[in-house]
Amino acid sequence: MAVSGRGPRERMVFSAAQLIRRDGVAATGMREVAAHARAPRGSLQHYFPGGKEQLVNEAVDWAGRYAARRVDRFLAALAEPTPAGLFAQMVRQWTDEYEAAGFGGGCPVAAATVDRAGSVASTREAASAAFTHWTGAVARALSGMGVPEERAEPLATLMISSLEGAILMARAERDVRALTAVSRELGPLLDAAVGGTGAR
Repeated sequence: MAVSGRGPRERMVFSAAQLIRRDGVAATGMREVAAHARAPRGSLQHYFPGGKEQLVNEAVDWAGRYAARRVDRFLAALAEPTPAGLFAQMVRQWTDEYEAAGFGGGCPVAAATVDRAGSVASTREAASAAFTHWTGAVARALSGMGVPEERAEPLATLMISSLEGAILMARAERDVRALTAVSRELGPLLDAAVGGTGAR
């Protein structure tokens, strides 16, 4: 997603998310965000009077909503949507990125959680809300494919937590092995839930 074509405030939120996913919250400074967004440094104070904490929280919120919106795009890419197919698309987003551009970036929501969840309550809350938004989108998609309501949210949680863990391992190993493994191993379990009785 390009920075250009957005207003200065939106560019700064987007840039903060991109820098956080690469470097973490602690290493992402306001000056770096302004430079990445090609925005005047003085505009940060104007748009984010709450300082870095506000900017980080808005970047986390943006990332959660972006991930949720991607669910519909992934479904649209499938000729016959299935839970396994949806998860494979979610994973492929990351394998494609890593194979094309290297392993420099991760999930900004996860990065903010690691860096700030224990010390900044508002960022922990923003990260929790972002995961809830994303999980809800996946759960709705699963329900739409015939997964019983009582299983949709737990399976969405399994999918997202497995993906996040595999992203972390892929970055550590500089290899997509963990991503392809979770896609392959979870696929049959996810598809088996379609039309089920809700038993786990």
